[in-house]
Amino acid sequence: MAVNLQAPDSLLPVAGVRLASVNAGIRYKNRNDLLLIELENGSHTAAVFTRNAFCAAPVHVCRSHLQHSSPRYLLINAGNANAGTGERGMQAARECCEQLAEQGECWAEQVLPFSTGVIGAQLPVEKITAVLPQALTQLDENGWMDASRTIMTTDTVAKAISRQVEIFGETITITGIAKGAGMIHPDMATMLAYVATDALLEKETLQQVLNAVVEETFNCITVDGDTSTNDSLVVMATGSSGIYVGGAGLGAFQQALQEVCLYLAQAIIRDGEGATKFISIDVQGAATRAEARQVGNTVALSPLVKTALFASDPNWGRILAAVGRSHVDALDVSRISIWLGETVLIVNGEPAPIYQEALGAAEMRRDEINIRIDLGRGQASATTWTCDFSYDYVKINAEYRS
Repeated sequence: MAVNLQAPDSLLPVAGVRLASVNAGIRYKNRNDLLLIELENGSHTAAVFTRNAFCAAPVHVCRSHLQHSSPRYLLINAGNANAGTGERGMQAARECCEQLAEQGECWAEQVLPFSTGVIGAQLPVEKITAVLPQALTQLDENGWMDASRTIMTTDTVAKAISRQVEIFGETITITGIAKGAGMIHPDMATMLAYVATDALLEKETLQQVLNAVVEETFNCITVDGDTSTNDSLVVMATGSSGIYVGGAGLGAFQQALQEVCLYLAQAIIRDGEGATKFISIDVQGAATRAEARQVGNTVALSPLVKTALFASDPNWGRILAAVGRSHVDALDVSRISIWLGETVLIVNGEPAPIYQEALGAAEMRRDEINIRIDLGRGQASATTWTCDFSYDYVKINAEYRS
């Protein structure tokens, strides 16, 4: 059960974007597992991908195609990651692009393929290509809700959001969807996420904005410390509104895009595999932001911290130990203070005199918990979002291929 997260009732269409969801039977029965997104000619696209050295075949193909052309279609399948599949997997990704290009009347380089699911299984190309005609005929600007469900794997809730923002008195729309619940420790973005806007931006500007937004959203979450082979985040700007976003209007657009991406990133944590609690780890007083993130990640990735959170056990020594092993140079523990919610645990390296076990236990019983750490070294800060480890995390991953 996701932590305080529900799928939206509806999503706003984005002019210049049409979507279709169909059932290709790749892995799942009786549900859609193939998503086609069509972009209006003249759209600009920015993307970030995993830095996992064993990145999936579609990631390689996407990177190559983005260097040569502006995308016309995005083709996304669930149930098979097409990762660890060697040259055969590369050819499968290319063949999907070629088949769609032929039917969609564009160049193969104008198709971006994406996959999510089991690693190491060959992609059933024939199942995908068989339903491309159906997908092309079903393209609809109101296909966002179906799309958000189509890309799910172990997700329990569809993750999606729409926002509108006024720039120079005109309204632009941003709608985004994402999937992810396990193998979450983004090293660029998240498992799969697609965000579209009708704003008009230059391609280079869109990429710069995306890079900045990712650092404050998707790169600040972790479920289990595993960076996926398939992580991909794409932002598509159709320009259909005719509203140019640049100069004075760029800040408002970036803020709106960041709000959309932050919601999607946090939704992934709220729906972490087996998650029962949503955790914010605020690290302040760091010498640099990188240092603050290093400490936050160390705490967030500690299995002992995460299992204590699940058990509502105020065993704060696990938090203290994680901070101490975060490999911060010349860390002075006598300047560190730690809070669990509103309850102070450590003050300047010493146990807080007013701390009582009952106070810590009360904080731990909440389904949303804040851990605050002050390093006493500077003015930099960063927040990491994570979840607990429950029995179900092991069960879900042990049975994933069963």
